[in-house]
Amino acid sequence: MPNVKNQETLVKIKEDLDGISAMWVVDYRGLTVKEVQALRANIREAQGSMKVYKNTLMHIALKELGLPTLDSMLEGPSAFVFAGSDVAAAAKVVKNFAKDNDNLQIKGGLMEGAEVSAAEVEAIASLPSREELLAQIAGAISGVARGLAVALNGVPRGLAQVTKAVADQKEAA
Repeated sequence: MPNVKNQETLVKIKEDLDGISAMWVVDYRGLTVKEVQALRANIREAQGSMKVYKNTLMHIALKELGLPTLDSMLEGPSAFVFAGSDVAAAAKVVKNFAKDNDNLQIKGGLMEGAEVSAAEVEAIASLPSREELLAQIAGAISGVARGLAVALNGVPRGLAQVTKAVADQKEAA
């Protein structure tokens, strides 16, 4: 039976896991306090959060919530990055930080209730952000609307030109 402190931590972990779309597991061994603070700040900017919990408590919480227990990832020091609404943004922050700092290792994580590997987290990080996707969609819609407007504008112009040509022919005749 876990002690009271561990039971309270278990409740916090379950609250963090409740309704999240993604969680990344990273090994932060070797990072300085300033580097960890910088990483947390970058993750916060991406509307995420990074927390450190005991692996055994995370395992228990995952099991009780019916999620994959991530046994292969929950070894050694682990930090958990809880993604906000933009899953790719949190993954990008972790990937970019790991690229610049060899001490941060991506272990993998959870996405939509399924286990994902470190390679899959990096693939998710390469996706465009939500804002970029919305801009691409807006550009595509704008292009279609512009083309439709030009096409619709061409019909009356063509009709006017044909009418003028017929009137000129009748005048000449």
